[in-house]
Amino acid sequence: MTNAAHRLVGTPWFQRTIIAFILLAGVLAGLETNAALVAEHGRWLHALDRLVLAVFLLEILLKLAAHAPRPWDYFRDGWNVFDFTIVAVCLLPVHAQFVAAFRVARALRLLRLVSALPKLQLLVGALLKSLSAMGYVSLLLGLLFYIYAVAGVHLFGAGSPEHFGRLGTAMMTLFQIVTLDNWGDILDAQLAHAGGAVVGFYFVTFIVFGTMIILNLFIGIIMNSMAEMHEEIAARAAADRPAPATVAEEIRQLEDELEALRQRAARLRQRAEAGTPPD
Repeated sequence: MTNAAHRLVGTPWFQRTIIAFILLAGVLAGLETNAALVAEHGRWLHALDRLVLAVFLLEILLKLAAHAPRPWDYFRDGWNVFDFTIVAVCLLPVHAQFVAAFRVARALRLLRLVSALPKLQLLVGALLKSLSAMGYVSLLLGLLFYIYAVAGVHLFGAGSPEHFGRLGTAMMTLFQIVTLDNWGDILDAQLAHAGGAVVGFYFVTFIVFGTMIILNLFIGIIMNSMAEMHEEIAARAAADRPAPATVAEEIRQLEDELEALRQRAARLRQRAEAGTPPD
């Protein structure tokens, strides 16, 4: 039974079926926002929703069976815990006053695409892995905002109080500038009350530091994290690979490992040429 369940959940058609039902769950969540459609076809929508939930529940049971005689190993994978939590929430009885929250929770089933598609797992894993480094970049960005906000209040507060009258207002104005949202109008307002050289230096330096440099730092951190995730996935795949039974298989396995090392060396070379510091 365990071997059969393990083979079943590992087949491509099983994965494609689960992805299809995840997409169906997303479509149903969208259809349920149409009150007229729900009033006319609510019974069919509810039946389809029950079918989707039954398929998801069957998937979890099969994966638990595949981990027998240690079914708790299923929960060692964070993505499995994520899937289980979403399905469990959808199985809970719902009071009438929590119907809206329950429908939002059902819409979250579409997030199961992340656990079903390895490429999305790689992207989300890289984002999570980069959070610690992003914290320092965010701190740097916060310092930049604070310094420029204080300077903006002193330089432009008297002439343009709607933009730089207070520290909080100045911070919001700087956020609008760094997102390049109508920043030209803000620039024109300051030019009417302050010297052009001062205004130009203030705006140009803030946009360069805030938009270009900080944005590039964020992108660099995410790219580094994705490279690390690639290496971790390759290492896990190599560890899970069965021992070669013949000399030819061993040679082929060594060639695969050499190719992985070449790819890693190429990525490191690209990072070195881009001036990215080593991990």
